[in-house]
Amino acid sequence: MTSPGTQNSPLARRPTLYDVATQAGVSPSLVSLFLKDPARISEKRRGAVQKAISELGYRPSRAATTLASSKTKSIGLVIDDYRNLWFVDLLRGMESVLSDLGYQVMLADSRPGENRIKEATDGLLAMHVDALALAAEPSEAMLSGTWVPTVVAGWRKGIPEGADLITNDDDTGGRLAANHLLELGHVRIGHLSGSDGASAHRRAGFLRAVETAGVGSVVSESVGTSEEDGYAATVWLLEHHPDTTAVFAANDTMALGAFAALKARGLSVPDDVSVIGYDNSPLAKSRYLDLTSIDNRSDLVGVDTARRLLARIEDPALLPERKLIEPALVLRGTTSMR
Repeated sequence: MTSPGTQNSPLARRPTLYDVATQAGVSPSLVSLFLKDPARISEKRRGAVQKAISELGYRPSRAATTLASSKTKSIGLVIDDYRNLWFVDLLRGMESVLSDLGYQVMLADSRPGENRIKEATDGLLAMHVDALALAAEPSEAMLSGTWVPTVVAGWRKGIPEGADLITNDDDTGGRLAANHLLELGHVRIGHLSGSDGASAHRRAGFLRAVETAGVGSVVSESVGTSEEDGYAATVWLLEHHPDTTAVFAANDTMALGAFAALKARGLSVPDDVSVIGYDNSPLAKSRYLDLTSIDNRSDLVGVDTARRLLARIEDPALLPERKLIEPALVLRGTTSMR
């Protein structure tokens, strides 16, 4: 009769550490050591255990690992809104560093609301994440800091005490957007902006560039930066400044709203009005929109955020740092000569 631990007779239940030990012909304590520190085991036994794990489809219990080591091997990531796809590359960058080390990223969406960011953060902390990445505006209550290593990804109005900041250089990005439109000959430029920290830096860089060029501009500011906000801000802009020939949106999602507002007025992009976004998100990259955008290098922000969090987990005494990542202009089909 075939043993229930053999490859040809798969278990009818979830395999355990003891099943792995039996299959590999080693002790359960050696399997446990393999899961914690495989380098301490001989190559021959390491291979046997790994083979047994693969054959049985064994997955270590995260809860048991947490109890044994006081670590969950998880990183919390708080974003501001699932509808704004800028975070996709950020998450991809983080996972490119963390996944091979056995860490998982736990995602929480704060969405608009006075206490939503705190609720989202508290939910992750309640699951005992080892560290926290904030890609959303911290609430006032969070500015005194958290009890886990924290990195703020992207400019925010406030930075929690003791947190690192890793961000795209949004001031430079705003300048790049303005200079691109100026070089195309536009002198009546509208800017769709939000009230968050990243929007403020993008707006500041944009305004400095157009003022230096001696060109007039109009800022249509919203509380948020959603597609709906972009639509409303563009409607206001066109009603009050119908001679606008170019629009710079604070992000690609607002640019999508601008497209809808321009279409509603019978205007085409880029023949009537040029449009440039920010983030180089999946929206901008779609062949349908083909949106000129500023690449905020969210992937690199994610990579550096993950590396910094790992360093802070390893050495909690590290002092917080600030790092700026250079943006780049990505030319596509929504901007043209005036």
